[in-house]
Amino acid sequence: MQFHCSTQSRRQAMKKIMFAVSLALAMVQPALVHGQTQSWPDQPIHLIVPSGAGGITDALARILIQKLSPMLGQSIIVDNRPGASGVIGSSYVARAKPNGYTLLMAFPSHVVNPSTVKNLPYDTAKDFAPITKVGSVAEILLTNKDSPLNSVADLIKSAKAHPGKLNYGSVGVGSLGDLCMLLFQSQAKIKMTHVAYKGEPQILSALIRGDIQAAFVSPIAAMAMVKAGKVKALAISDKQGSAILPQIPPVAKAGLPEFNVTGWNAIFAPAGTPKPIIDKLNTTINKALTDPELVKKFQSQGVNPIGCPPEVLQQAVVHDIASIGKALKAAGVQPK
Repeated sequence: MQFHCSTQSRRQAMKKIMFAVSLALAMVQPALVHGQTQSWPDQPIHLIVPSGAGGITDALARILIQKLSPMLGQSIIVDNRPGASGVIGSSYVARAKPNGYTLLMAFPSHVVNPSTVKNLPYDTAKDFAPITKVGSVAEILLTNKDSPLNSVADLIKSAKAHPGKLNYGSVGVGSLGDLCMLLFQSQAKIKMTHVAYKGEPQILSALIRGDIQAAFVSPIAAMAMVKAGKVKALAISDKQGSAILPQIPPVAKAGLPEFNVTGWNAIFAPAGTPKPIIDKLNTTINKALTDPELVKKFQSQGVNPIGCPPEVLQQAVVHDIASIGKALKAAGVQPK
C-alpha cells in the first residue's frame, strides 16, 4: 500500500513537471521566433529561379538583387533550377524551410501548371506565401514582313477564310504566347493550327521562313527583329498598351475589345514563413522596384516593374489559375 501511494505521488509530480516544461516551451517558442525574425536576414538568401540562366526571369532576378541585397544588408544568391515548366524549382521552394532564406522568382507558368501538369507535387495556391509581383509583360503579335496581313483585322479575315490553314507558333501548350493565341481564336471565332517550338528564336525563324503565319512573342525577343524589318508587329496583348512600346496598338483597340493578356513575375516564400519576414520583404522589394536604374533595366527587357501587397498577389494567383484553367479546358487541353 505504501508503495502504491509512493508511485501515485511520483506520477502526480511528473505530470506537474511535464506541464511546467510544456508551459515554459510554449512561452519560449514565440520568443525564439520573434528573435529569429528580428535578426533576419543574418545569412545569405537563396532566390530560386525555376528556369535557365540567360532567360528573362533570370535576368530580372539578377537586376533585382543588385538593389535588394544592399537594402537588406545581406547577399542574395540566384539559384537556377530549371525544368518541367518551372515545376522543379517551385517544388524545391515548396519543400524548403519557411525561414525567409529560400525564395521563389515565379514566372507565368506558375499559374498555368495546375491546368497542364498532372499530379503537380504542390498546391500552387496554398503551398507558397505570396510576397509581391515584380514585373508584368505583354506579348507582341507578329507576322512575316512580306505577309499581306497588316492588321489584326486582316489576320482574323484570313483565318476565317481558311479555317485551320493558318499556323501559329509558341514555346508550348500553356505558355503565355499559346494562351494569348487561344484567347485570340476564341474571341475572334477562328481556328488556327498550333506548332510548338523549343524557344522564341525558333519561332522567329519560322515566321521569317513563312512556316507559320503568326505568333505572340515577348518584347525582348521580338523588337530586334521588328527594328531590323524581318517581321511585322501587328498588336500588343495588354489592353492598356505599353509605355515601353507606344507605337504598337493593343489588340483590344485593333478588333477584339475584350482582349487583355499579360504575364507576371512574382516573389514567393514557402507557406508558413513568418509574417514579419514577408512584410519586410514586401516593403523592401516594392521600394527597390521604384529605383530609376532598376526601372530602366526592367524596361530594357520589355518588362514593366510593378509591386503589390501580398494579398493582391494571392488574389491574382487564385484568379489566374481559374481563368487560365477555363480557357485551356475550352481549348481541349488536358493535364499531362
